[in-house]
Amino acid sequence: MALVCELLTVYLLILFARAVLSWFPIRPDSGLVTVIRVLDRIIDPVLQPIRRVVPPMGMFDMSYLVLVIAVLVIKSIVCGGAVI
Repeated sequence: MALVCELLTVYLLILFARAVLSWFPIRPDSGLVTVIRVLDRIIDPVLQPIRRVVPPMGMFDMSYLVLVIAVLVIKSIVCGGAVI
């Protein structure tokens, strides 16, 4: 059970890192492109079905927020109320 809680925490950190990286322009020759691709491979399989249901609101991709809230709720249930 503790391993699942730790994995959910790591997933939340990955979501946060990808969200922060999306705020900055990244040059194609930057080393961060590889990091972003790895993060996207981890996040996109879960995010794509949410994006089909939750359309973007202007410039904002609300699917990230929905995913973060869902992970927090799952973590709260699985880990006995401990969110972070």
